[in-house]
Amino acid sequence: MTVSIIIKTLNEEKHIASTVEHALSGLAGGEGEVIVADSGSTDRTAEIVSRYPATMVQIVEPARPSCGIGGQLGFQYAQHDFICLIDGDMDLDPTFLTEALEYLRAHPDVAGVTGHVEEMNLANLEFTRRVTRNAPENRVGEVDRMNGGGVYRRAAIESVGYLTDRNLHGYEEFDLGIRLRSAGWRLVRLDRRFVRHYGHVENSFRLLLRRWKSKYLFGIGEVLRGSVGKPYFRKMLRELPELRLWALVLACIVLSLSLLLFLPEKLLSLVIVLGLFAFVVLAMSLRKGSLVMGTYSVVAWLFHAAALPVGFLRPRSDPRAWIESHKLGEET
Repeated sequence: MTVSIIIKTLNEEKHIASTVEHALSGLAGGEGEVIVADSGSTDRTAEIVSRYPATMVQIVEPARPSCGIGGQLGFQYAQHDFICLIDGDMDLDPTFLTEALEYLRAHPDVAGVTGHVEEMNLANLEFTRRVTRNAPENRVGEVDRMNGGGVYRRAAIESVGYLTDRNLHGYEEFDLGIRLRSAGWRLVRLDRRFVRHYGHVENSFRLLLRRWKSKYLFGIGEVLRGSVGKPYFRKMLRELPELRLWALVLACIVLSLSLLLFLPEKLLSLVIVLGLFAFVVLAMSLRKGSLVMGTYSVVAWLFHAAALPVGFLRPRSDPRAWIESHKLGEET
């Protein structure tokens, strides 16, 4: 089995042992390797990985952590013809690789194959929302991206220059998907489980704050910036309907601030703004069937909308450039 399994990590000591063990089981003793691509963990992740027959590579300065850097970091060191990409809090289904490789070998125009991501932590509203929304990328058959990872053909990746964009703190799977599809490749989701995903157990609203601090929310602005001038720019605008939603939310934010700043009757302006917010929360709560979920959805909109221009204005590095890194146990 000529597969390089790349596990992206950043402080994953709680689950990395299980992730590595499932990855090794997925290889089933065949030809392959497990590469842990680490973005600078400060916990016991490296110590735990060192117990297993796996290669661990870590970024070094000036490289900085991001969602997009892990995949490309592992790809730099990968040796095999197929690349399986997962996160450090996922358990690979032990039989998935065999079926994925059979499909890829039978369909030479397919760049990647994935399956279902089974969310194990539904106490967090963000992961509950992922399960309940019928997004195109979650459907079976041909898809526009492989959220959560999957198995990619090395030849397809090399044809578009790189695996994942180190500049992106989010939307790296969509960016890869649109680059591959624009080059004529297809992506497919099989109707079977790919991984179990354990995710974060912290409070959903606290997770939003953490994602702002980690720059995860800047991803959509960053991916939009990276596509400017590319042949697929207009295609990206069509395929990211959330861009229109965030633009509408930004317009509402600007309108609200204008009312608060320029309307002479300050109390009236505050009532209007709070009334608008309450109306939107109520409408979303009725749609979601829960006041908590409706409130969370609207608050998440505000965070995402505010992050869009910040992400778009961030500077970029060449995504094809070598990522500064070293193998575990080697001198930097």
